[in-house]
Amino acid sequence: MAKSGKIYCGIGGWNFAPWRGVFYPKGLAQAKELNYAGQHLTSIEINSTYYGSQKPETFRKWAGDVPDGFIFSVKGSRFTTNRRVLAEAGDSLKRFFDSGVLELGDHLGPFLWQFAPTKKFDEADFGAFLELLPQKLDGKPMRHVVEVRHDSFSTPAFPALLRQFGVAVVYAEHHKYPGIANVTADFVYARLQKGEDDIPTAYPPKALDAWTKRLTLWADGKEPDDLPRVDDKHKPKATPRDVFAYIIHDGKIRAPAGAMALIERLQK
Repeated sequence: MAKSGKIYCGIGGWNFAPWRGVFYPKGLAQAKELNYAGQHLTSIEINSTYYGSQKPETFRKWAGDVPDGFIFSVKGSRFTTNRRVLAEAGDSLKRFFDSGVLELGDHLGPFLWQFAPTKKFDEADFGAFLELLPQKLDGKPMRHVVEVRHDSFSTPAFPALLRQFGVAVVYAEHHKYPGIANVTADFVYARLQKGEDDIPTAYPPKALDAWTKRLTLWADGKEPDDLPRVDDKHKPKATPRDVFAYIIHDGKIRAPAGAMALIERLQK
């Protein structure tokens, strides 16, 4: 067994005009931006799937634009998560998975299900939603992670529910939303959202060093002791885990530089 899981670092999306001439070389054709990003990052969180469905040929093209070992996480449809009764999301989930997302093949990573800041924790209804998430598709195991943004989720009952289904919770480093660092699955997912565009690498060096240490601890099967958990009684099994970390902040101009700085540190 490997002593450590794989750590993937990246950004949200790749089509962002302010990155042209900053992250992307001046004059680079837009059609080549994903290929360029794939050469400098190890993962990207696809956001367009949150707003609308894509076509199978689109997913195939994206998969063909990135190198071996590169992983996409895929944000689930807002029509699935932005509803009052989550237990009724079955049809929406089917449409989403029938859109051709499996065409990403070996580049397919976790599915991110993001909930509105107003969505409160209802254990029965949230559990019904988790039960709808497919554990396998075409014989391939699927990974799911939820991003919740209401303080009512800061209760031991929430990670306990996630553990039942092997679903991860986003650790959100955010100025407003709750940060829940409980490990509830065989992988960890972090969205680092406190970057600043007046810092060349989004985060200052000391903060990047601290995040490098945390990501490494998670990958080694351990847990950082400086992040908030809502249940300290349950200790996850110490086993290697894959880790996904994305630098995503409001201006996000420096996000690629931040992700590359993390990758450089992790390679030392």
